[in-house]
Amino acid sequence: MEETYKMIPAKDKLANAVQVIKDAILQSQQRALGAVNQEQLALYYGIGRYVSANTRTKNWGKGFIEGISEQLRKELPGLRGFSARNLRNMRTFYEEWQILESPNLAVQTAKLENDKQNSLVETNKDSNLAVPTAEIQGKDEIRQLQLTISPDFPIAAFFSLSFTHHTAILSNVKSYEERKFYIQFAVDYKVKCEDLEQLMKDDLYNHQGSLPNNFRRTIPDQLQAYRAITMFKDEYLLDYINTEELFVREKDRDERVIEQSIINNVKDFIMTFGRDFTFVGNQYHLEKFGIEQFPDLLFFNRELSALVCVELKDGPFKTAYLGQLAGYLRILDDEVRKPNENPSIGIILCKSANKKFVEYVIQDYDKPMGVATYKTSADMDDRLKKLLPPVEDLEKLL
Repeated sequence: MEETYKMIPAKDKLANAVQVIKDAILQSQQRALGAVNQEQLALYYGIGRYVSANTRTKNWGKGFIEGISEQLRKELPGLRGFSARNLRNMRTFYEEWQILESPNLAVQTAKLENDKQNSLVETNKDSNLAVPTAEIQGKDEIRQLQLTISPDFPIAAFFSLSFTHHTAILSNVKSYEERKFYIQFAVDYKVKCEDLEQLMKDDLYNHQGSLPNNFRRTIPDQLQAYRAITMFKDEYLLDYINTEELFVREKDRDERVIEQSIINNVKDFIMTFGRDFTFVGNQYHLEKFGIEQFPDLLFFNRELSALVCVELKDGPFKTAYLGQLAGYLRILDDEVRKPNENPSIGIILCKSANKKFVEYVIQDYDKPMGVATYKTSADMDDRLKKLLPPVEDLEKLL
């Protein structure tokens, strides 16, 4: 029976494949009034299974998917979303999520029928999907990958998310746990696809809470809060600071050395800090009720659309630094921030900090602030230092 099916001419096989998918599309459109997005995902999943079964077993030759797409456009004028690329995306959607198929997950897959090959049709017991027996070689092997869905899987979010979002997640993230996270996150915060892609590039999943901060509580727009979290690291390497000038005079002198080193290497500092930062000034003059204030460094971040005030400290974190920074942010918001900009953000950059303690005390402040630490070349591990050439050799080289 299998050999008989493979003997069908390529032209007839194309017409048959187009008919199968076209029928599934038309049937799906009729059922889509009640659950548009869920029905679309079910349709794409079913088509993905059908395409996978035929391409992975090499039942379809090169260019076959392109032929299907072109013929579908001719027979269903105005049809969108069924380009060759999207048909491959449907295949990926099925292949990446087929592990979820089980009685515990009510995936309503689209029914793919073939009236002309009734004798060859075999209905899958776990779904409504029906495909020709000759076109599902390897099905049993695929079934061995079946997993029982965990109770924490975001099934409601999964069916609420658009196929475009699903495609972006599958393209950018390989980890099962990360995919679950981004599915739920995209639905909870109504994230646009392009914003979601940027957050995945920023590796939001692995940067959650790495910087001690109060952003989620103090920034009303939660997407903006997550952007701020991913924008800043919890530690920076400032290897261009002249450590020989440190710790030779009073504390304020040491902080000025750090500040001046950053100013002299502001381009490197911005590249270390992240993208879209613009330097506004150092010892920026603020005044309120006749009281003058001078924050160490002031930047503007285009992506956050917010001023970023950085306060430098040469020693360990102290709670008093938060009060000082909160005062700067209050004046910046009242006197400097423009109407179209988001509230200013403050970062304390100090030599060391106990993260748990910072997270504990920072929650009482209503201005968005975070605490990061920095290292200089003097803090590098001795093993790393040994890999560097001696200073004398560098001087000779220069």
